[in-house]
Amino acid sequence: MTARQPQSQFSRFIADQRRAGTLTLQPRMGFGDPARMRQGLLAVRSAGLPAIGTVTLDSYTRHNEHEQAAAACAAGVELNGYPLVAIPLARTARMLDGVASARFPVQVRHGSAQPEQIFATMLAAGLDASEGGPVSYCLPYSRIPVRVATAAWSRAVRMLAAQRDRGVLCHLESFGGCMLGQLCPPGLLVALSVLECLFFVEHGLGSVSASYAQQTNTDQDIEALWALRRLCAEELSTVVDHHLVLYTYMGLYPSTQAGGRVLLADSVRLAVRTGTERLIVKTTAEAHRIPTVAENLEALRLAHECALAEPGPEPAPDGDTEVYLQARVLVDEVRNLAPTLTEALPLAFERGLLDVPYCLHPDNRNEARCVLDTDGRLVWWDTGLLPLPAALGGRRRTERVGASRLLADLTHHRRRLDHPTRRQAPLRHAGNERHGQRLPH
Repeated sequence: MTARQPQSQFSRFIADQRRAGTLTLQPRMGFGDPARMRQGLLAVRSAGLPAIGTVTLDSYTRHNEHEQAAAACAAGVELNGYPLVAIPLARTARMLDGVASARFPVQVRHGSAQPEQIFATMLAAGLDASEGGPVSYCLPYSRIPVRVATAAWSRAVRMLAAQRDRGVLCHLESFGGCMLGQLCPPGLLVALSVLECLFFVEHGLGSVSASYAQQTNTDQDIEALWALRRLCAEELSTVVDHHLVLYTYMGLYPSTQAGGRVLLADSVRLAVRTGTERLIVKTTAEAHRIPTVAENLEALRLAHECALAEPGPEPAPDGDTEVYLQARVLVDEVRNLAPTLTEALPLAFERGLLDVPYCLHPDNRNEARCVLDTDGRLVWWDTGLLPLPAALGGRRRTERVGASRLLADLTHHRRRLDHPTRRQAPLRHAGNERHGQRLPH
């Protein structure tokens, strides 16, 4: 591709919200029953919020175990998502009828390392937006080789790109900025997200989004989101329609309602301050179970009210930040391994140029380590074979990260936000902040 692509329907909606100064919100909603899934989508659509819909798929479908999904449905077993492939296409079409539109885009979220059948069914059902990637949906969720996942994703992305021949522009969001949910330094998250977007473009797709998951230090997260925007501008702006998406914290979530509301509000402020176009919200039920429709709507309303209370984006940082420079090095080193990213991504993991801390996938060296410093910033403890010089945080250590420190880092937000005073405090509606009452902080 040498010319900039027109916007997909999905990204056009988000761009329109951005021009209006509005943050687009999205729940992570998925139910096994088509009627309940439809009810959830209609509830989000009719809520009067700048929100898009989500059909999150179940665990059987994620692993292409469609017969098991069908058997579970027949037995009345409640699944943890929508079994898109197992459910007859006509039922899914009825579920979506009058719901998905240009004014209410719907994205399929799945978690599959081999998504061809999922994408084919999604397209047949009339949906054209999804997410994932050959790394981000392989390492955390499967044991298949990265080379197999990369080949599968190559076929799947080409399938989406080919839809432009019938006038449909599909959209894909990289999940690369959310690897394992926590304890992955921002420089690596930014690099993985950009590399997956470049992989999508390599296979002909013209509309992508790059992701980043809220971590444990607001200043570092701001730096990361600006670094992601700058790299996307350098790599994607002339050839592809793109935007950024932020995830409310994907790690161990606060167990109290008050703590969960604070963390969601913090992610909203982070998105608005950095001009991020879309936010994936989480509910106060995240630590305990799958959220209900009502809980998803409550989280969306809280997020919208918090966004309205924020003044708007702040200026981008001057100069080259450490996160930007780390990500820039990683993107360049991986891309230089081979003529295509289809070849380069597996090679990068084989040689340790990409190495996700604490990830147990067989193709991941698992030599790199990170920890939280005293300010809650994610810093490299050991960079393994990552091509980062000492000036950019590169280091090797013989001592290991102890179990007590790892546990403390994993529970950072829960310990910070699940304080006894918060458990006793009544929950306030988000709108109260605009009438002189501040949200718990």
